[in-house]
Amino acid sequence: MVATIRIDVEARPALDQKVEPGKLVAGTPSTGFLAAHDDEAAGFFSGVWASEVGAWRVAYEETELCVILEGRARLVCDDGTSAVYGPGEAFVIPRGFTGVWETLEPLRKIYAVVA
Repeated sequence: MVATIRIDVEARPALDQKVEPGKLVAGTPSTGFLAAHDDEAAGFFSGVWASEVGAWRVAYEETELCVILEGRARLVCDDGTSAVYGPGEAFVIPRGFTGVWETLEPLRKIYAVVA
């Protein structure tokens, strides 16, 4: 029998990971995550991720579903388009997205990644 896996939406990941200096656009934010379920064989990973205010370059080699629990983020695509997301909003970052992730307010999100 396989049981379901609950994601703890109250989880507060330790902000113990620094953004690589070469990717920084603004600030010196730290990030962190608490994995809920990792299935290496299927290339599927999920949990809760958090970030301090700041901005950095991103290049997605995977597809990610994000559900914002608190805070606000702006994603700016290299083509100049941008979108701001806040609490209760969900969005997908497709494989191949390149641009800037900007945390506007301290943020927590549920993530689900397919590699």
